[in-house]
Amino acid sequence: MWIPPEEIDPILLHEPTRKSVAVFGAVRPADGRLLTQRCESFNASTFLSFLQRLVRHRRRGHIMVVVTDNARWHHAKALEPWLKKHRKTIQLDFLPPYSPELNAIERVWKLTRRLCTHNRYFATMEELVEIVFMQFDKWYKSNHTLQRLCAIN
Repeated sequence: MWIPPEEIDPILLHEPTRKSVAVFGAVRPADGRLLTQRCESFNASTFLSFLQRLVRHRRRGHIMVVVTDNARWHHAKALEPWLKKHRKTIQLDFLPPYSPELNAIERVWKLTRRLCTHNRYFATMEELVEIVFMQFDKWYKSNHTLQRLCAIN
């Protein structure tokens, strides 16, 4: 911002910029359906809770393959008993380190930021969360936007 030298520098009040919201998400590339879950923080128990919810959306007769990065909660020993019990319905597939471009959900997060948060001011964190989750709700059902974005070539 440019200010003429004879004027007093303005004081800009703003919210702290280091707030965050923890959201797990999965997208089914075949039809673009998105499933998300907000949680207090990322850890093994919240990830397990998301997997339990996710497996209920599995197509009958198919094994659900969940592509994940190498976050420590994805490898937690606390998940092993549940994953072993459900090995015929769900499996985790870990991406190579430092390769977010291979993870379809990363494309969804990027599109969400572009559509919902770029060049917008939110007075509160809850206002931002409301706008973002309204977009997620639109993508809960099958849709061509995410289907094209996450297509497996």
